[in-house]
Amino acid sequence: MTLVFFGELLIRLTAPGNELLMQSPSLSLHVGGAEANVAIGLAHLGHDCAMVSRVPDNALGRGAVAAVRGAGVDCSAIASGPGRMGLYFLSVGAGLRSSEIVYDRAGSTFAATGAEDYDWDALLQGAGLLHLSGITPALGPRSAEAALAAARAAKRRGVPVSFDGNYRAMLWEAWDSDPRGVLSELIGTADILFGNHRDLSLVLGREFSGEGEDRRREAAEAGFAAFPDLKLIASTARHTLTADHHRIAARVDLRGDGYQTPDVDVTGIVDRIGAGDAFAAGVLHAHLSGGDAKAMAESGLALTALKHSLPGDASRFCQADIDAFHSGGLDVRR
Repeated sequence: MTLVFFGELLIRLTAPGNELLMQSPSLSLHVGGAEANVAIGLAHLGHDCAMVSRVPDNALGRGAVAAVRGAGVDCSAIASGPGRMGLYFLSVGAGLRSSEIVYDRAGSTFAATGAEDYDWDALLQGAGLLHLSGITPALGPRSAEAALAAARAAKRRGVPVSFDGNYRAMLWEAWDSDPRGVLSELIGTADILFGNHRDLSLVLGREFSGEGEDRRREAAEAGFAAFPDLKLIASTARHTLTADHHRIAARVDLRGDGYQTPDVDVTGIVDRIGAGDAFAAGVLHAHLSGGDAKAMAESGLALTALKHSLPGDASRFCQADIDAFHSGGLDVRR
C-alpha cells in the first residue's frame, strides 16, 4: 500500500546558530515542505510513500527532489517545469527571543500549477491514503483548485484522505480567497483531520466555550457532526515557556472515544520546525498499524518531541526511537 502526499517542496535557508538573518554571510540549507516532511517521517518508519509535486527545472529543483528521494520517498510523480523554487529563511530564536521566518515563495513553479496538471486517477492507482494540507490551497486560486481536485479524486476512488489544516493567514490574505469555503470542502472529503479547536472554529464559524481537554472534545464533537466522513481528529497543545523550553501534549479524538496525553517538557530545543508534521507522521503510523486513540496520541507525541532535537524540517526516527522515548531511557544506546 502506497501513501501519496501532495504539496510543495521548499528550500529552507537558516542563519547559523542563533544568529539573526544576515548577521553573518552564511546560511545552511535544508529541504522540506509540510507534506514532504510527513512523507519522510513515515518512510523512516517503514511505510511506502510517494510524493506528487512540481519543481523548477534547475539545480534547486533537482536538488530538492534528490533530498526527498534520498530520505526513502518515491519521487517519480514529481514533475519539473519553468519557474522558481519556493524558499524560506529562518532565524532560530533563543531564550525569550522567538524564531523568525521570512517566506519567498510567491509565484513558484508549484503555485502556478492547477487541477489540469495532475492526472489523479493515475496518481492514486493503488494508493492507500492521500495526505495534503491547507498550505497548498492557500497559495492561490490555481493551487486551491489543484488541492480540491486531488481530494475529490481520492474520495471518488475510495482512497482515505488525511488533511492537515495548517492555516496560514498571510498566504490566504495575499489574494481574493475564501479560506472558510475551501477548507470546509477539503475537510468534508477527509477521513482524518489534523487540527485543533481554532481550526474548527474557523470553518464552523463558532467558538468553543470550555477549557483544555473539554474544549478540545467539544470542538471534535462539533467537527464530527458537521463532517460526516471524519473518523479521527488529532491535535497538539503547546505552551511556549521560552524559545527552547516548551510543554506539549497530544490528543486524538474518535467518534466514540478520545485520549489526551499528559504534558511533556521539551527542553534544549534544537529545531522546532516540522514538529507538527512529525506529529502527523506519528499518528498516521499508529493508525495504519491498527492502534487505538491512546496509541496514536502517544506515537504522535513521541515523534513531535523527538523532532525538536533534530536539525532540519522532517522527522527521521524509527520505531526503536519511539520505543526508547516511551521507555524514558536517556543514556547512550549501545
